[in-house]
Amino acid sequence: MDNEILKSLRERRSVRSFKPDQITDEELKAVLEAGTYAPTGKNLQDPWIVAVQNRDIVNQLVKMNSMFTDQEGNPYYDSPTIILVFCSKPEVWPNGFADGTLVLGNMMNAAHAIGLGSCWINRERQMFDTDEGRELMARLGLPEGLMGVGALVLGYPAKPLPAARPRKQNYYRVVK
Repeated sequence: MDNEILKSLRERRSVRSFKPDQITDEELKAVLEAGTYAPTGKNLQDPWIVAVQNRDIVNQLVKMNSMFTDQEGNPYYDSPTIILVFCSKPEVWPNGFADGTLVLGNMMNAAHAIGLGSCWINRERQMFDTDEGRELMARLGLPEGLMGVGALVLGYPAKPLPAARPRKQNYYRVVK
């Protein structure tokens, strides 16, 4: 069985090298809208999505994320757009984090479908659990009581996508 959606899911790869050109507003809107159609528990639509293209805030995010990793270089791979996803803390909505991950997945697949590159970035949970993180969340107009889920770097891939690595043996099972 095959169709365009299944083909796109098989071909999507994480992109870690971007052209410096900013994506168009139309492309950004398409990716963001795809995130809003991710399934959420009880259809609460709990996640909050913030697209950042402001260079000063991007630089602040790079600095904040770098504090929680030992990797060299820009943890956002010099992408021109960073999309942050937040959710309610578990004591408010226990499924919030899972809902936010589905939002990120939808946006990654949408980005690939329209020719953009993306990569899921971790450590937003730790970043936004700091005083600086909470202050930035307030500046971004977010309500109190949220936590970071993850981020998506977004832009035009600087090089062709690699072929898929082989899938591991026994990745899935069917029990009838």
